[in-house]
Amino acid sequence: MLAPHDKTPGGAARILLVDDLEENLIALRALLQQEGLRCDLARSGEEALELLLVEDYALAFLDVQMPGMDGFELAEFMRNSERSRHVPIIFVTAGAGDGTRRFKGYEAGAVDFIQKPIEADILRSKAKVFLELYMQRQQLAAQRDELAVLTESLRQADTQKNRFLAVLGHELRNPIMALNAGLTMLERRKGQPVEGEIRTSMARYLTHMTRLVEDLLDISRIEQGKISLQRERVDLHDVLSFAVETARPAVDEAGHVLHLQLPSQPVFLDADHARIAQIVGNLVGNAAKYTPRSGELHVIARVQERTVCIEVSDNGIGIAPDQQGRIFGIFEQVDVTGKVKQDGLGIGLALVKQLVELHGGTIQLKRSAPGEGSTFEVTLSTVE
Repeated sequence: MLAPHDKTPGGAARILLVDDLEENLIALRALLQQEGLRCDLARSGEEALELLLVEDYALAFLDVQMPGMDGFELAEFMRNSERSRHVPIIFVTAGAGDGTRRFKGYEAGAVDFIQKPIEADILRSKAKVFLELYMQRQQLAAQRDELAVLTESLRQADTQKNRFLAVLGHELRNPIMALNAGLTMLERRKGQPVEGEIRTSMARYLTHMTRLVEDLLDISRIEQGKISLQRERVDLHDVLSFAVETARPAVDEAGHVLHLQLPSQPVFLDADHARIAQIVGNLVGNAAKYTPRSGELHVIARVQERTVCIEVSDNGIGIAPDQQGRIFGIFEQVDVTGKVKQDGLGIGLALVKQLVELHGGTIQLKRSAPGEGSTFEVTLSTVE
């Protein structure tokens, strides 16, 4: 029998057998049949063409002498069709192997001839060669497709990197310019009442730069496995209240109203207090950023069996459906088209997701729609 071979991605490899005599088809199939190989039978050239329109074949055995469309005519049709022109053709003939007949066969597109009566070993040997070539072509096609996907992924990563570098340059340039201007003004206005205002403004810009750098360092530490959680028994009420307070300046600056709703009973987590506060603080800060002035933000915690669900919602600009699948990606930002002030590096949600997963929890965009706001839900395990 033929040497075993793997099935193609689309199923078993197929061989087309064409002969007007039923007994010849049955005999050919019996000689070739094996696991992972399918033999399709056609009793005329017309029937073979119908099969070739819908199936892909590794090899075709064509009887030369058939009534109506003979093997040579069928081969010419196959060679003129884009779908079947690459299918190897072996002619099966009972006639004399004269040079003229063979020349006509090769001119019609044959790769070989087999004389009747057929020798089983020769038949299988010839079929094996072309089946192996077919499998190699299938593997090359699969590798080509994988390479195309990888190339596109690298192209997107490069585009994303360039976008990030542009945003980073913008985000760092503005506060650096402001700090330089502040230093110049301090030199010129020493001892004047405005000096305190200048220092306050400079401190705000410095805090912004520090946050950007710390977020970048956190992402790098997590990806390198160098960040560790300082777990302890954490009071949920305490950590959420602290998180809300850390985000309060951004909320108040935009004139938002923030509602905090906590469980009536104490809830405890085995978690890193600072990182949980960072998770919720980032989500609240994000909600504040993507909500037009005088909006409403909600932080709601609900206990469900041995888990707590923390929802952070807003009535802001929302997220378009085509963008929702990529918001947790590194350096991704929602396209706001000028509706709100856009700043940051687009790593907030990616960092939040990684910190949540380090705690063994999950985060999801529970609901969002353009103009209707968004709700993010973090789920964490509780302890007694």
